[in-house]
Amino acid sequence: MSSDVIIGHDGKPRCAWVGTGDTASGRYHDEVWGTRTYDESALFEALTLGVFEVGLSWSIVFGKRDAFRKAFRGFDVAKVATMTARDVDRLTQNASIIRNRAKIQATVDNARAMISASPSLAELAKSYAVTRKRSPRSVADLPKSTLEAETFAKQLKSQGYRFVGPTSVYAFMQNVGVVNDHVHGCFRATDYTATARRG
Repeated sequence: MSSDVIIGHDGKPRCAWVGTGDTASGRYHDEVWGTRTYDESALFEALTLGVFEVGLSWSIVFGKRDAFRKAFRGFDVAKVATMTARDVDRLTQNASIIRNRAKIQATVDNARAMISASPSLAELAKSYAVTRKRSPRSVADLPKSTLEAETFAKQLKSQGYRFVGPTSVYAFMQNVGVVNDHVHGCFRATDYTATARRG
């Protein structure tokens, strides 16, 4: 077995970055990351976590996921779009989240863009969806960005989205399952069932 895959607490093989324990990140790996969704709230959450990840690590941002959910009204796009300058000021004092004013304001602006933009974020995500028959062989094979992510990012910027560079957009694509980057051997990898059957 590759060093990029680890056996978890329940005996299932997983991407090694998630660890072996029964943790929130483990459940996210199993249930969310790489699972294709076009649900508006899920898309907005993934986009927002990507905004806050810019310049930081995923572990820092993910550790504040529940706090972000509370701060941004359950990632209800319509509710966040109505947030005011006073709300932004209040969130910059909220120690449970990352208190970066530009990123907080960008999240509000992105909610407004989601409401007004055409084609919608869900439609754009669908247009970039990749169905793989062969999973990445290792973590080293995973790109930080792709040409598709660069094009996607340009489209989002033209629609008024902020903090959406190619790297954060590729992370968004991974999170919502536009691309499945679970590595070969992980039980969530696209070719895991076929591999298990052959073995």
